Amino acid sequence: MMSSEHPACGWLHKLLVLLVKLHFAFAEPLQPLNRTGCTAKGPASYILVFTGHWSPQAFPKQYPLFRPPAQWSKLIAASHNHHFKLWEEGSSASPGVQSFAEVGVTVELMKAAKEARKKRTIGVMYRTAGIPNGIGHSSTEMLMVPRNPLLSLMVKMIPSPDWFVGVDSLNLCEGNRWKQEVTVDLQPYDAGTDSGFTFSSPNFPTSPPENITKITSQMPNHPANSFYYPRLKELPPIASIKITRQRRTPDRQTSISNHILPNSINPQRFSATPLDCEVSLWSSWGLCLGPCSRGGVRHRTRYILLRPANAGSPCPELEEQDECVPHNCIKKRQ
Repeated sequence: MMSSEHPACGWLHKLLVLLVKLHFAFAEPLQPLNRTGCTAKGPASYILVFTGHWSPQAFPKQYPLFRPPAQWSKLIAASHNHHFKLWEEGSSASPGVQSFAEVGVTVELMKAAKEARKKRTIGVMYRTAGIPNGIGHSSTEMLMVPRNPLLSLMVKMIPSPDWFVGVDSLNLCEGNRWKQEVTVDLQPYDAGTDSGFTFSSPNFPTSPPENITKITSQMPNHPANSFYYPRLKELPPIASIKITRQRRTPDRQTSISNHILPNSINPQRFSATPLDCEVSLWSSWGLCLGPCSRGGVRHRTRYILLRPANAGSPCPELEEQDECVPHNCIKKRQ
């Protein structure tokens, strides 16, 4: 009898240990599904205002005045969790990001968002109309939920090869509370899919594509680049966003406004960027002309590549002369 009971007791002991382990495992507090630590109760309504500061005072170099003039594309934004990335500095651009950064088309981005929605990694896509000038603003209302507390957005610079501004995975939730107001100054980014150096460069695909990088006053480090300002440590903000929490919850996405604000947006918010004069290399010396009795004079010239602006360094002399011996006088002396 005793020998037959020992196996049964051992089996019951193992079962009991397993049940105890399961109890303690499920007794631990569950982490938020979004892994961002957002435990806020209920959704939050926000108004997002995008403001362009792209002015000839702040960015005088090669400032686009026509065909087309400086302007902003539609804004495209998404609420999501940490499993989704609209774009990321240091990573390659997706087909959707490439299409939007190069030509402002959102078809591929919307397809990617549709697939991400099936995986429950993205919430709602928001958009505003474009801004027909470098200075102006557009706005939209947003509804953020604890499951998708992150916000990413993009706005293409027009004209440009593949340049845009935006934010990546901005968290609007802090613990169990929604943030009341967030302001972010925006800098330009290069999508890494077009090798154009200037705002109006023709299409020049980058092969193989490079990663998304921030454009700075000295990177790309080439005088031909439209953002190359060697005297500046950093570029002034070319745009900004302000996200403010609202008391009421919107029934649906609402495009609040999309127009120029000449009275409320001051282009002098940031100091004017000095633009130094740029000139070409000297030409070859011209013929030495003049009488043999007094000696001759020869000339060389250079021309202006970029005129100065905003108290930048003035242009140097464009013509230079030098004394010489005329060619026919050299023969006579021989």
